[in-house]
Amino acid sequence: MFLLLVFLSLMAELVLGYPDRLFRAIGHPVTWIGRLIGTLDGAWNHEAASFARRRAAGIGALVVVLLAAGLPAAALQWLLGNGPALLLLAVLTSSLIAQRSLASHVAAVAEGLEREGLDGGRRAVSMIVGRDPESLDEAGVSRAAIESLAENFSDGIVAPSFWLAVGGLPGGAVYKAANTADSMIGHRSARHEAFGWAAARFDDLINLPASRLTALLLLAAACLVPGASPRGAWRAIWRDARHHRSPNAGWPEAAMAGALGLALAGPRRYGGVMVDDVFMGDGRREADAADIRRALRLYWTADLLMVALLGAGALLIWHG
Repeated sequence: MFLLLVFLSLMAELVLGYPDRLFRAIGHPVTWIGRLIGTLDGAWNHEAASFARRRAAGIGALVVVLLAAGLPAAALQWLLGNGPALLLLAVLTSSLIAQRSLASHVAAVAEGLEREGLDGGRRAVSMIVGRDPESLDEAGVSRAAIESLAENFSDGIVAPSFWLAVGGLPGGAVYKAANTADSMIGHRSARHEAFGWAAARFDDLINLPASRLTALLLLAAACLVPGASPRGAWRAIWRDARHHRSPNAGWPEAAMAGALGLALAGPRRYGGVMVDDVFMGDGRREADAADIRRALRLYWTADLLMVALLGAGALLIWHG
C-alpha cells in the first residue's frame, strides 16, 4: 500500500501542485512545523545555558517536533488508508513532495537571466539558495541554481518518497519535520551549534539512502537525455561525491555536474563567509541559463523515471 500511496501522491503533486490560494488560506505543513520549531527555539535555546544543556534541549526539541508530525500523520493514515479514501490520503500526502515548485523556482532563475540579465537572475536565485547573490556573476548564479536543483531533488522529492515508501504517511511526515528542523536550526552558528546538533546529525542520517538513489536516478536519466554524459556522471560520482563537505549533497551534485560537463560546488560565500568546498565534476565553470535548462531536462527525466519505477512496483505488488 505504501508504494501505491507514493505513486498516487507523486501523480497528484504533478497535476495539482500546492495551490497558492490554499497556501494563503492555511499555510503549508512545512510552515506549521516551522512555527513549532521557532517556538521551541525561542523557549528552550537559552544563550546563558551550557553547551551540554543546550544540546540536550535540542534533542528534546527534535523529539517533540518528530512526534508532532508523526502522530497526526499516523492517525490520518489509519482513517484514510483503505479503499477509495486512499485517493484523498494521496492528495494530502502530496504536500510533502515538491516536484513542480522546485522546477518552477529553478526555471525562474533561467528566465530572470534571459529577460533581465544578471539582476534578474540574482533576484530569482536569492529565493532558493543561502549564499550572497550580490557576489555572484552570471556563471555563479547559474551554478547556484543547478546545485540547488540537484540537492533539492534529493531532499525535496526522492527522500520524502523513499520514507513514504518505507513508513507511509508517518514516515514521510517525520522526514519532512526533521529536514525542516535541520534547515532552521541545524547550522554551525553561535546560537545553533549546540541546540541544532541533533537536528543536523539526524538529517544527515535519514538523507543517506536518498542521496545515493538520487545520484543513480540522475545517472540513469543521463542515458536518456541527448547531450548528457552517463560516463561523466559516473566518473564524478565515484571520484568527487564523498569529498563534499556534506555527507549527502555531493552525490546528486556530482551526478548533475558530470552529466552536464560542469564543475559545481567549489568555494562559495554564505552569509559573508567563504566556504572552501571541493569541486564536483571537472568540466567548465562558465555556466549560463542554457545550462539551467539542460539541468531541468535531466531533472524531469530522472523524476519521471522514479515515478514510473514506483508505479511499476505498485502494480506488481497489487497483482501479486
